[in-house]
Amino acid sequence: MKVLYVDFDQGISGKSLLKAYELGRSPAFPTIEQHSIAEYATEDSLKRAVCKEGYWGAIYAKTNASLRLSTAIASRAAVENYNNADALGYVWNGAKYAAYAQTVHASLTELVQVTGNVYSQANETSIFATVNVSNPSIASTLLQPIASTETDLLTTDQGTRFYYNTVSMVMPINQQFFFSMAFNGISMNFNLFAVSLTQLVSCRALVAFVCTFISALAMSGYIRVFREGWDVHSSQFGLTWMTIWLAMQVHYLLLEFVTTFVPIPFAILTWVILNILSTLSPFELSPGFYRWGYALPSRELYDTLLQVWTRGCNPYLGRSLPILWSWWIVGVVGFAVALRYRHQTAMKAEVQLIEDEKSEGPRA
Repeated sequence: MKVLYVDFDQGISGKSLLKAYELGRSPAFPTIEQHSIAEYATEDSLKRAVCKEGYWGAIYAKTNASLRLSTAIASRAAVENYNNADALGYVWNGAKYAAYAQTVHASLTELVQVTGNVYSQANETSIFATVNVSNPSIASTLLQPIASTETDLLTTDQGTRFYYNTVSMVMPINQQFFFSMAFNGISMNFNLFAVSLTQLVSCRALVAFVCTFISALAMSGYIRVFREGWDVHSSQFGLTWMTIWLAMQVHYLLLEFVTTFVPIPFAILTWVILNILSTLSPFELSPGFYRWGYALPSRELYDTLLQVWTRGCNPYLGRSLPILWSWWIVGVVGFAVALRYRHQTAMKAEVQLIEDEKSEGPRA
């Protein structure tokens, strides 16, 4: 999980951050990638990097941070106006895989604290020899010389955020599965598969269209109702609704095909598990083999929703929507094949029934 680092300070504060990272580096800690000021010249460019370039966060040493700190320590007048949060800053995205984003946030917070300790340890001898440590303001600055300001691209702290890439990704499949079971049961009970093929396809396509439309509205509605203070607008609700609607159509069409030819328990359980595994965690934390999960509709549904919710800060729409629409096209073809098979089976059963009745002869 890569985090961008840029040293705008070019002084001891920035160097302390790198040393702190070396002390805390481990497989459980995000990977810090340092880039030059020429590549990222402003703090806004770091926000764009987190938003558009796939970084999980960005941390930076602010311009003249070391100068402000040394001036504050040397002068009583300056230390009273010193704000240790002007030393460092970091950017992260709380909406992107909320549980893992929180881990990145905690790691960056820890890195800032360790940076302050590294600075104090590296400079305590020269500082104590030259400054008035009996001054309470200077002593307070020495105890906590470095802190940070944070920028969350989309504050996501509602309790339901942990369900967006887990339980919620199962709902589009489950809803369409139970609807398909009920609808097929009714159709078989009333022998609706024996009507003309054109009527059969038209009727079932219309019913599926309306059902997925309402189901997507219900799912989008519960996400919005339990959003608490989450800053998502009505336009994003509409896009969320349309995105989920497309995914539900994909699942319905595929389930119609699969359940026609494969035993239901095996097909549904496998499909649910494969899709939920593709959204549970970022692929950065999985072996490369699991990248094939990009081909699954639930993964692309979640990536598209992140793009909607974060106002464009998940730059994978060029991959996610084409894959979803490709699944929809495949589903339409499979849907037609399944209905043709069901229609032919129903017609054969109808003919067989008539022949059986004729062979039995008139009843006494």
